[in-house]
Amino acid sequence: MSEDFYRIKRLPPYVIAEVNAMRAAARAGGEDIIDLGMGNPDLPPPEHVIEKLVEVARKPSAHGYSQSKGIPGLRKAQANYYGRRFGVDVDPETEVVVTMGSKEGLASLATAITAPGDVVLAPNPSYPIHTFGFIIAGATIRAVPTTPDEAYFESLERAMAFTVPAPSVLVMGYPSNPTAEVVDLAFYERVVAFAKKHKLWVISDLAYSELYYDGKPTPSILQVPGAKDVAIEFTSLSKTYSMAGWRMGFGVGNKTLIAAMTRVKSYLDYGAFTPIQAAACAALNGPQDIVARNRELYHKRRDVLVESFGRAGWDIPSPRASMFAWAPLPPALAHLGSLEFTKQLLTHAHVAVAPGVGYGENGEGYVRIAMVENEQRLRQAARNVKKYLTSMGVNTPARGAG
Repeated sequence: MSEDFYRIKRLPPYVIAEVNAMRAAARAGGEDIIDLGMGNPDLPPPEHVIEKLVEVARKPSAHGYSQSKGIPGLRKAQANYYGRRFGVDVDPETEVVVTMGSKEGLASLATAITAPGDVVLAPNPSYPIHTFGFIIAGATIRAVPTTPDEAYFESLERAMAFTVPAPSVLVMGYPSNPTAEVVDLAFYERVVAFAKKHKLWVISDLAYSELYYDGKPTPSILQVPGAKDVAIEFTSLSKTYSMAGWRMGFGVGNKTLIAAMTRVKSYLDYGAFTPIQAAACAALNGPQDIVARNRELYHKRRDVLVESFGRAGWDIPSPRASMFAWAPLPPALAHLGSLEFTKQLLTHAHVAVAPGVGYGENGEGYVRIAMVENEQRLRQAARNVKKYLTSMGVNTPARGAG
């Protein structure tokens, strides 16, 4: 009996899990850990969404199997969201599928469209499912940058010219997790044109569509005329409405990809719990003031994080979107590498962050900082970081942090 499983062999140890285990052990030992590692919102969903969940859950008929591709009302609500937010017409019957979070949707799509040996273009660094969803399905990954500049398109051209077999899928995600980079509609126009020229499917992850700052809304690739010929896009209610644990996401776009994913999902699940889907309808169809409130709250946290950590001696670039900052290691400690630095920060500063190497080899030298604690805790984290940096002989500004 072999225990050398093919797909497990293709999965490296999940380094972020190692840090999570350390954090859990520290908390179990009574330590006050400021957790800026996992992108787990600390805010509640809107009250009317919770009320709808409870209301529907009280109905005896609500506890049977649901629909794998999502109840009709929820698919219609997502189509309406695309109409009012992006000006994109979407057919809720053939161009929308409900997923159990965007992560499950990405994995199901990879299973549906990937054959062993297929080559997939995916960003490095990136959210792990962008690569490992396809690796699990048997694909080979060719990395492309996350930086949306000329170097990005040059890398795509090289990949198409020199990869055998030719890549069949391009994965992207903006605002980027983990790097927080953003793109404009002109970027998506070039991507769509490139995909049509080279017969590529495009998978866009737009999970942070509503967490944009400085007054510049993030676009959707589906705003490009003809994008639905080649593209599918994933969104999520996790961050927009603080519903991460509810696992509510969507795939929207190309009918062929939607149909393929829907067929695979029909074998794997019966859909999310109906009361959760009904509550998701309430989120999308109801008052949208929480969206602006959450955006403003994360905006303020961003400013506090950048300012207070900078005063502590750690300069962090200000992210233009998402709930993350992508922070280079302090230069004097760059030799530690992202994993060891993360461990030391947890042990000595009681601050948890995510090591950049956990998002791909090009993430080495960085950590991802999630803005999931309130402003007071962020300032406390900065004070702890300053003490740690001082203990390591790193020069810090004369002013105190926070």
